Amino acid sequence: MTQSPLPAQDPDAGAEAARFSPKLRVLLGTLLPANIAMFMVWGATASLLLSLQIQEIDPDNKETNLSLVLTVGAFCAMIAQPLAGLVSDRTRSRFGPRAPWIVGGALVGGLALVGMGLGTTVWQIMIAWIAVQIAYNFAQGPLSAVMPDRVPSALRGTFSAIIGLGLMLGMVGGQMVGSLFAGIALVVLTLFVALNPDRDNRERPRDPFDLKVFLGGFWVNPIKHPDFFWAFTGRLLLNAGYLMVSTYMIFILQEYIGVSKERAIELTPQFALLSMAALLVSTLVAGPLSDRLRRRRVFVMVSAGFLALALLVPLLMPNEGGMALFSLVSGFGFGIFQSVDTALISEVLPSKEDFAKDLGVINIAATLPQTLAPALAGLIALNFGYALLFPIGIVLVILGGLAVIPVRSVR
Repeated sequence: MTQSPLPAQDPDAGAEAARFSPKLRVLLGTLLPANIAMFMVWGATASLLLSLQIQEIDPDNKETNLSLVLTVGAFCAMIAQPLAGLVSDRTRSRFGPRAPWIVGGALVGGLALVGMGLGTTVWQIMIAWIAVQIAYNFAQGPLSAVMPDRVPSALRGTFSAIIGLGLMLGMVGGQMVGSLFAGIALVVLTLFVALNPDRDNRERPRDPFDLKVFLGGFWVNPIKHPDFFWAFTGRLLLNAGYLMVSTYMIFILQEYIGVSKERAIELTPQFALLSMAALLVSTLVAGPLSDRLRRRRVFVMVSAGFLALALLVPLLMPNEGGMALFSLVSGFGFGIFQSVDTALISEVLPSKEDFAKDLGVINIAATLPQTLAPALAGLIALNFGYALLFPIGIVLVILGGLAVIPVRSVR
């Protein structure tokens, strides 16, 4: 199998050198279903199935138990992503460094999801969820490295928009297809690998594993790599503010809005569809527009404004209509963010030789909020009520938008 070198093109190549080749068109077309398949896992589990399964086991302690399971699982994911990236960067195979982990992670993750579905205690569910997090992060980390591997800088806004669109469509799709998503993910990711063959890299020298270097990679030095640090901080804060509410959506509908469990289950995918509709518009416009304008940071700041506005709505309208409007506006804002965030991140990576590891480290900015936000949100909800989640989320997303201002290497 053959492919273009790693990275495929100079990341600093201009627009003239960055025209869509046939391989890039195939890559663009297959990245969408690949990311939909990947994020269907998180959409179906963390957003809906896991919440309902835990509530069924122990209704009186659902917030505490969900917080515990999500926190432990996300902590494991936080470690797994950089490790997966490091292993992927150093993998030598006839299929290249990414493909074995993408397919293998999807297979093991699917088996772990079956085990989670069979769990009858919180501890069984937690153990299975840890396995799910580790396995799928070993697939997601290498998948996220495909763009900086092969896509020139001038086209990354378009590719980032497709990745962001896949994220939200997957989150919605996972809620709608339920237990079928594990098999769908395995099939689609395998097809992605087959249609985008990597080169045989068995002859490429492999750097020795250095534990000290790996552990040091968890620290983002703001002096040595300030742009990487600020991009990391922006992603961390925006995700934390958004997850403060979205992680507890089904409980917010029951406890804050006051609907029944059955009504909450009915409304959750409906609101997700509203988010998806708004996201389709913002993602497909913002990503290509950021390529045309050669701007990334302003789009992040605009997305933070929309997310802050969305989080304000349920405070003023604590009813089903308010939550519907929240879903619509937050989908629009998060679509803008997702459409340019990956492109921005890919342009501030410290090393061209360790794309997957560096992306794994910066993806901590997405997984760490999954650790902190559920624990913090659960604590706040139990002691002060769900209403306080919204103003805290507003502060976090605004700070996240402001954090990208100091980034200098990306306009």
